[in-house]
Amino acid sequence: MDSDNFEKKMRSLEYFHSLRLLPGAWTVIRVDGRSFSRFTESRFEKPFDRKFHELMVQTAKALLEELQGVYAYTESDEISVLFDPEWDLFDRSLEKIVSISASIASTAFTHAAQTIVNFDSRVWLGANKSQVIDYFRWRQADATRCALNGWSYWTLRKSGKSVTEATTTLENQSVAFKNELLFQNGINFNDLPTWQRRGVGLYWETYEKEGFNPIENKTVVTKRRRIKVDDELPMKEAYGEFINLFLDD
Repeated sequence: MDSDNFEKKMRSLEYFHSLRLLPGAWTVIRVDGRSFSRFTESRFEKPFDRKFHELMVQTAKALLEELQGVYAYTESDEISVLFDPEWDLFDRSLEKIVSISASIASTAFTHAAQTIVNFDSRVWLGANKSQVIDYFRWRQADATRCALNGWSYWTLRKSGKSVTEATTTLENQSVAFKNELLFQNGINFNDLPTWQRRGVGLYWETYEKEGFNPIENKTVVTKRRRIKVDDELPMKEAYGEFINLFLDD
């Protein structure tokens, strides 16, 4: 068999799909750490660790910059990155978007942490701005819920409760019960760092950079852009209004 026919035969066995993101849809890529509960168990402080937080922020920065997103949000071991309806990287190929975003996240975290990790990736599509706002409010609500559960669980564990005892104690309990549990242990949930309770936002900001023009022999000011990390996000309706700022045409 000649080489051309041989290559054609091999390529005919490659399997891929040609799905593309719907034109005109807002796109969110969400990456999640694979088996991160086990990965973080012996490496980081529970329920929250500043170093792990910084690693997730660095990973979110890499995704926002490499893929040229509009806004990124990270909480726990997940990152959501928003893209406007005109975004056409990889010709909006779903297969490439999913595989490459997972690769960027895995590589960025691995490089920063000096230990190998993996992320998976999925795509969410929004038909309008209202759905985009709902998406990010949904993820922030998840951040708050997970933070309360995590603090409650690890408070019990650190007081001597076993995994089973801590899990059983919290099963089907209300938000009020968990807040009271923390309060009885000297923790006011509302006083915990905002990034733990509401997640972290990343977005582009414009700033002025001063330089010197040797030809004209004078100082010049140019506008540049950089990624801002926001650890003090608003919540609920105010967070929705905040997200709307990134949705202008």
